[in-house]
Amino acid sequence: MKHLNITVQGKVQGVFFRASTKAVADQLGVRGIARNEGNGDVYIEAEAEPAMLEMFLEWCNEGPERARVTSVNSEEGEIKNYRNFEVVKR
Repeated sequence: MKHLNITVQGKVQGVFFRASTKAVADQLGVRGIARNEGNGDVYIEAEAEPAMLEMFLEWCNEGPERARVTSVNSEEGEIKNYRNFEVVKR
């Protein structure tokens, strides 16, 4: 199990990025959260086996059809033992 803190930049708000992220996370067995940041980014905490996180990160680089991802930054973090994947409202 591995934990990643991910920041996705670009046109990623108002394009169903968080909802699409949840759908992909559920398919891959990734647990965590996704939330909009005040600066227009989407922040994600994701936990899963390394191979699943790799596929999840690949998806984050593309996003849903209407998104325009310009960069994805990720760093390992402390495991928080999320039970599922949730979209968090600020």
